[in-house]
Amino acid sequence: MQTQKTLIALLLLAVSGSLYAEGTNVAYNGQRVSLEANKDPINTAKNAQAVAQIPAGHHFVVPGSFTVAVAALNSPPLTVFSDDNKTLLGSEVDIARLVADSLGLKLNVVPTSWEDWPLGVTSGKYDAAISNVTVTRERKEKFDFATYRRDTLGFYVKTDSNIKAITRAEDIAGLRIIVGSGTNQEAVLLEWDKANQAKGLKPFTPIYTRDDAAQTLALQSGRADAFFGPNVIGAWKAALSGKTRLVGSFDGGWPKVAHIAVTVKKGSGLAEPINTALNGVIQNGDYLRVLNRWGEGVEKIDRSEINPPGLGD
Repeated sequence: MQTQKTLIALLLLAVSGSLYAEGTNVAYNGQRVSLEANKDPINTAKNAQAVAQIPAGHHFVVPGSFTVAVAALNSPPLTVFSDDNKTLLGSEVDIARLVADSLGLKLNVVPTSWEDWPLGVTSGKYDAAISNVTVTRERKEKFDFATYRRDTLGFYVKTDSNIKAITRAEDIAGLRIIVGSGTNQEAVLLEWDKANQAKGLKPFTPIYTRDDAAQTLALQSGRADAFFGPNVIGAWKAALSGKTRLVGSFDGGWPKVAHIAVTVKKGSGLAEPINTALNGVIQNGDYLRVLNRWGEGVEKIDRSEINPPGLGD
């Protein structure tokens, strides 16, 4: 048993450690993405209107800085560690920088886990979370949102899988599916599973993993049948390795559209200036520069909204 655990650990380390080296140049969604080139930050100008909307006397976690929780998983193009294994890169970090610049603040990125950001934001540990958080009806009870990207989810399977397509709820019956705990994609799967079981279909089995390497290992080893998560992450992996393929995609707010948003504490007063900041960079083109260089231009939005309808509305 110990030998098996050691082997698995080495495999995970190998997958994670080689991610930067192997993925420095990837083409997908009509874009060629270079991690090496994307180490250079994209900055933007201070937005006087956004600065003026910051509540008078507001205390940021670190004075003069915008402290942002970003999931520290190697999940490019959203987040990925640079070759120094310390610096976080990715579209989430770039969006955070655009907001910080617009507000006239320094950027303070705090790597964290998906499970940590809700308590961290509500407790005042972070000013905001920029961690692929989708707007949902339930989350709006505790948080305010300023949207910055359309949420598209994808089902990915091994290239040689017998699964040809997942296009409806019934298609997940009996499958073992990798999904993040507490995510909107998990909520979608659970809703589908409930309807399937009411029809007498087999339940699906959720497979929960903590990082990209574990997800890859679970899928390639046959312990899981499919991965269901952010489509850009799945597209990156498929382009990088050629070992997976897309078999279905859905809006994150199924059956409606939902958007990814900068997430702040309810009533903090930060949603409005962040919304103004985002609309400013959408208008000046810096927003699209960020998305395009990470292959995410297909998920762009035309304007940022505060607390729009989301999953469950």
